[in-house]
Amino acid sequence: MDFHKIEKFIEKQNVAFICSVDEENFPNVKAMLKPRKHVGLKEFYFSTNTSSMRTKQYQNNPKASIYFYHKGLIRYQGAMLKGTMEVLTDQESKNMIWKRGDTLFYKGGVTDPDYCVLKFTAISGRYYCDLKTESFEV
Repeated sequence: MDFHKIEKFIEKQNVAFICSVDEENFPNVKAMLKPRKHVGLKEFYFSTNTSSMRTKQYQNNPKASIYFYHKGLIRYQGAMLKGTMEVLTDQESKNMIWKRGDTLFYKGGVTDPDYCVLKFTAISGRYYCDLKTESFEV
């Protein structure tokens, strides 16, 4: 498995799909902007609202997955990672992924109490490309 190839693929995508589990144990999927930061295929950091439904779901059940895909004219690629999602509200984590334009969403700036970080930690994954699917451990 070429982890570097999968990382490069993920870095090119503008959208990520994050999955949580609701209070009735059903999966919930949401499209988000791509992760602000990642450490290999192990850790991914997203910004979101502390008050969001998804944040509450992750606090109640940290099981999660994230998915990236690209559909070209001929080639379809997809990468799914399975793991856990943490809700981080400490200032160091918030500072780490803050971008200047975020004040559009968080009027209080980087210290806005409604701004938090979702940290996804992968344990395994599946990669699809050229009619082949491979499972891997992270």
